[in-house]
Amino acid sequence: MLLFKQFTFDSAHYLPHVPDGHKCKETHGHTYRLVVYIEGTLDEKLGWVMDFGDLKSVVNPIIDQLDHKMLNNIKGLENPTCELIAVWIWNHIKPAVPALKKIELHETPTSGVVYDGS
Repeated sequence: MLLFKQFTFDSAHYLPHVPDGHKCKETHGHTYRLVVYIEGTLDEKLGWVMDFGDLKSVVNPIIDQLDHKMLNNIKGLENPTCELIAVWIWNHIKPAVPALKKIELHETPTSGVVYDGS
């Protein structure tokens, strides 16, 4: 079974390696939407794959490191593209949640990335 939980956070960033004149070279912000997918077997007794509260207790401290922050100032996010932010988030969640299957990170309502650790 595949379950998911959504989270949001607001952050600012700029992309230092894009050409001069590119709009993303300037500091700007996004309301990111993160969707975390967990895959596992339904526990017959509990009736769930994972307690959503347990998942929140892992993901919320990671989100707190990003929310209302300048992403370029976070170690490992000096070039905070949507793709690299997703990898950073994955690397922080996966050790605590082995059943993590994939994440979606939406930079805008119509743009984002899906990452499964590969």
